[in-house]
Amino acid sequence: MPFKLFDIGANLTHKSFKNDFDEVVKRSLSKGVRNICITGCDLPDSQKALDLAKKFPDNLISTCGIHPHYADSFNENSEKEIQEICKNSLVKAIGETGLDFNRNYSDKKNQIKSFLAHIKLANSLNLPMFLHQRDAHKEFMNCLNTETPKINCVVHCFTGNKKELFEYLDKDFYIGLTGWVCDPKRGAHLKELIPLIPLNRLLIETDSPYLLPKNLKVKGRRNEPCFLTEILKKIIKERSESENEIIEMLSKNSFCFFNIQQ
Repeated sequence: MPFKLFDIGANLTHKSFKNDFDEVVKRSLSKGVRNICITGCDLPDSQKALDLAKKFPDNLISTCGIHPHYADSFNENSEKEIQEICKNSLVKAIGETGLDFNRNYSDKKNQIKSFLAHIKLANSLNLPMFLHQRDAHKEFMNCLNTETPKINCVVHCFTGNKKELFEYLDKDFYIGLTGWVCDPKRGAHLKELIPLIPLNRLLIETDSPYLLPKNLKVKGRRNEPCFLTEILKKIIKERSESENEIIEMLSKNSFCFFNIQQ
């Protein structure tokens, strides 16, 4: 299979990659995952993501932002710090940002304030948005209607229902699918949704080290970008397009989303 894949979201700043980061990247490249976007979850993490991307500048990029889990840390200086990090050309998206009312690690009002500020920043910097939503769809859509993104957006790690999917597609958002689609229990409902996503709106990601595809029998629980191929296989199985057409379009979508010239 002629892989040339792009993992649009991997948390390679995670401590589990501390001792073998280079090997993880090289293993991914050998499996046809030619590009990886390293996700930034708060400001120190976003700087770390950029520093890691600099080690393989031909293959890695990063995002910059404050995850809703850390929205309580957002303050008047945060925007300036994000702008400073984003001056580097390897930073290709704003995020991870959005709302998470499942665990509420940060106050809901602070999450909304941070999210709205991130949208304004993304518009002003002309950078796409890497979005997170969990158990907060109504408020998430309210924010997006209050402060309308004028740039590309991807709803990362989509696990929602058909109604939510169509509301995102109505906004012309990209949809990011993870190893969740390989979970026969939690991801069962996604089987019927995979074919409903227009191929030109589809992106794939591992969300490493999380969401290891359930069908894999590997030592430990750490997910890696090299396992992106398992998500691809599931998508190919559930869609009507040819294998080559899907691979080609996924790659094209990824470069288009991040505004990268191939």
